[in-house]
Amino acid sequence: MSRLSRPSRPSGLNRRDLLKAAGAAGALGTVWPLSAGLSPAQAREAAAALGSTYDEAPFTLGVGSGDPRPTSVVLWTRLAPEPFADAGEQPLPEVAEVRWAVAEDPGLRRVVAAGVVPASETLAHSVHVPVTGLRPGRTYWYAFTALGKTSRTGRTRTAPAGPVSSVRFATANCQNYPQGHYAALSGIARERLDFVIHLGDYIYEYGPQSGDPQRDHNTPMIYTLADYRKRHALYKGDPGLRAAHAAHPWFLTWDDHEVANDYSGTGGTAPFLQRRAAAYQAWYEHLPHRDAGDGDGEGRSASAALPDPEIHRVRRWGDLLELAVLDLRQYRSAQNLSDGTILGAGQKEWLKRTVDRAPDAWHIWANSIMLSQLRGSPGGRYMFTDQWDGFLGERKEVLEHVRRSGLKDLIVLTGDWHSAFVDDIRPDYDNLDAPVIGTEFTAHSVSSSAYDAAWNAANGPLMGRANPHLQYFEGNRYGYDVYEVTPRRFSTHMRVIEDRRDPASPVSTLTTFHVDRGRAGAYEDPATRNSPAQYRRD
Repeated sequence: MSRLSRPSRPSGLNRRDLLKAAGAAGALGTVWPLSAGLSPAQAREAAAALGSTYDEAPFTLGVGSGDPRPTSVVLWTRLAPEPFADAGEQPLPEVAEVRWAVAEDPGLRRVVAAGVVPASETLAHSVHVPVTGLRPGRTYWYAFTALGKTSRTGRTRTAPAGPVSSVRFATANCQNYPQGHYAALSGIARERLDFVIHLGDYIYEYGPQSGDPQRDHNTPMIYTLADYRKRHALYKGDPGLRAAHAAHPWFLTWDDHEVANDYSGTGGTAPFLQRRAAAYQAWYEHLPHRDAGDGDGEGRSASAALPDPEIHRVRRWGDLLELAVLDLRQYRSAQNLSDGTILGAGQKEWLKRTVDRAPDAWHIWANSIMLSQLRGSPGGRYMFTDQWDGFLGERKEVLEHVRRSGLKDLIVLTGDWHSAFVDDIRPDYDNLDAPVIGTEFTAHSVSSSAYDAAWNAANGPLMGRANPHLQYFEGNRYGYDVYEVTPRRFSTHMRVIEDRRDPASPVSTLTTFHVDRGRAGAYEDPATRNSPAQYRRD
C-alpha cells in the first residue's frame, strides 16, 4: 500500500507508540531490534521489549503447514537458535538432521508418516516437507525434532475429495510489525477453520515510523538476504503469528512489501534484481510454501538448489470450492501502459484456462491487489494505479473472458488496502449496463495503518458516488475475514479487533455479507446492517 497512512488511534504504551516516540527522540536504536550495531542478544532483548517472544530453541520461529491437497500437505520449520544471528553464525552444523512426524492425535501417538530431512545453511536451516499418503479431509498433528529438542505441535488438515457440505476459512493481510500487535492473528488461531489464505504484505521492507511521512516510508530499508531473514525472524516473534501458523494450514501469495514498495517483478537494475532474489529466498525460507519442484511425490531436498518461487496455482476443496491463487507481482510490467500486464502472459493464459475448465463450484481468486475500479471522486482520476486500475486493458480482457465463459459464482478475496470494501465485479466498470459477474471482498489489515477516521468519513461517500459498483466501505478498524461456504451460500464475516495496541484485544464481528449460489452480487445480513461504516450503497 503506497498511500500515505496515518494512525487513527490515540497514544498508549504499546509497540507502535514506543517506536514512534523513540524515533522522534532520536533514540530509535534503543528499541528497534534491527538497528545497526546490535548483537543478536541485544536485538532479541529489544524485540522482547516490544512484546515479541520465541519458541524454545532451535525451533524459535515456530512451525507451520501449507498448500493442503487431498493426500498431501507441506510442513515447515526453521532451525534458528539465535533468531537475529546470520545463518552462518548460528550454533548449528552446516547441515543438521531434522526428524518429523505426522499423527492422527495431538499427542502424536498414532503416527501415520515420519522421516528425516536435512536442514542446510544454504536455506537458513529451513525445511519444507511435502508429506504424502495422507487421507482426504482429515485433521492431523505434527512436530519436528532436532538437536535433542522437539518443536511445538502443529495442527493441519488435508483437502477433502468428493462431495463437501461446508468449508470455513479466513484471510489475513498487511501485518506491519511496528504499527500494532497481531491480535487479529491470535483470533485466527482460535477460530475453527479448514485453512487460511494470506493475501500479502507478510513483512514490510521499511521499519518503524517517527511521525515524518517522508522519512517513515523510506527508512530503515532492507536489501540483503541477511536483512530479509532478520526481518522475517522479527515478525515471527509475534506470538499471534506463530499461533496462527501452528493452528491451520495456509495458502500464500505475496504483494509488494515482501520486496519493496510498488515494485514490478520484471523491471529494475542489477542491484534491485539481487535484492528481489534475496527477498524471494527469505520469503520461501520462512513460510510453508510448496515449491514448484515439490509435487505430491518426492520433493527436492532442503539442501538442494534454491527454490523456484512459483505462487500461482489451483486447488480444490472437494466439489464445493475451487481456489485460484494469483501472483500479481512477479510477472507484472510497469503501470499505465497500453499493453501493460499485471499477470504476465503465461499466468494470464493459465487463468483463462482455469476459467474455461472450471467445475460446477464456488470459484475463489486469492488476489493481493484490488481488482475493482476505484475512483477517488466522481469523474476523478484513478486513486491508486499500482492495483488493477493501472492495467485497464488486461483487467477488461480477463473479466470479459469470465463473462463470455458463463462462469458463475466468482468471489475475489483481496488485501492491501488496510480497509474493508465490498464491490460488484463488472467486466466494464464504466458501463453501468455491464452485468455483475461476481463479488470482491477486500479485508481489513492485521495491523498496518489505515487512513484516519476523518479521511474515511470524508472520502467514503465520495468513493461511493464515484464508483457505482461499490457497496460498502469501512476503514476505521483492523482484523481479518472469515468465510463460511455451503453449496447454497457464501458468507463473509468481517472480524475486527478492539485495539491493535493490545495483543490480547477481543475480536467481534462487525458485519456479514452473503452471496447466494447462482446469483451474482452480495447483500448485507439484516442483523448487522446497522453496524458502523463510512459508506453503504442504498
